[in-house]
Amino acid sequence: MEERVDEVLRDGRAPGVHGLVVLRGGRTVLERYGKGEDFLWSHSLGVVEFDRDTLHDLRSVSKSITALVYGIALGKGLVPDPETPLAAAFPEYADISGDKGNIVIEHALTMTLGLEWDESVPYTSAANSEIAMEMAPDRYRYILERPAVEQPGTRWSYCGGASALIGHLIAKGAGTTLDAFTRDTLLAPLGIDAAWNRGADGVPSPASGLRMAPRHLAALGQLVLEGGRGLVPAEWITRMLTPRVTLEDGTGYGYQWYLGDTWRAAFGNGGQRLCLVPDQDLVVAITAGEYNASDQPSAQAVMDAVMGW
Repeated sequence: MEERVDEVLRDGRAPGVHGLVVLRGGRTVLERYGKGEDFLWSHSLGVVEFDRDTLHDLRSVSKSITALVYGIALGKGLVPDPETPLAAAFPEYADISGDKGNIVIEHALTMTLGLEWDESVPYTSAANSEIAMEMAPDRYRYILERPAVEQPGTRWSYCGGASALIGHLIAKGAGTTLDAFTRDTLLAPLGIDAAWNRGADGVPSPASGLRMAPRHLAALGQLVLEGGRGLVPAEWITRMLTPRVTLEDGTGYGYQWYLGDTWRAAFGNGGQRLCLVPDQDLVVAITAGEYNASDQPSAQAVMDAVMGW
């Protein structure tokens, strides 16, 4: 593995990779860091020399970690069960009209809300639904007011708004901020340092806001691989990683996690990756800087080298 990865890096086939950590059996077997321009969301940080402690945007990997935290809150009785109607979980928006009474929280966790939402345009455009949400005076009202375009649970549609709803339920139930609850119940017990990018309203973004070093991202992957180790209820790990929707490429989707036949993964813009391979007791964490590219070839090249594909 080490020779394959080093060959890919040496030959320039993964120029966008900023960090790589591979665990097998819970032990670090490979760790590499690079150099390149990085961003905090859309703000350039210039060229960064990455090391094991450099925080990095996780982008949409944040969604998968938010789902993990929802399980902690559920185990503490702070948030509703996923089968709870969404309207009952957001009574403060009871004035919103429309045929949405059959939407439940699970539809947010699985991104099958059935609401009008489009993140296919660049994230620099207000035509992107996530950007429009960030610009709205009330992000939750913006999400819940989207027109219903199909029956909930019918089709997976990528939706940062769904993650925002989940994060809000955690914060509301815990009576604190999402970042504080995540820190106290998950990150601090594992010795993990992290930061959150925040929207204009000061709310940490559950969809794309987490910043973390790849070795700490790998530690979270190991926690999931080991069934939560008492920090996250084992029952929730099982529910979270149970396929609920089949995507167009034939892979599955659970609660904010992508599910293959042999792997479980969290993906983020730019080549952020957290991949678990249970049969091999393997965790792979990658951070990269190919933001807003149509694909992220650097992360894939490294992942292929790790797996020997």
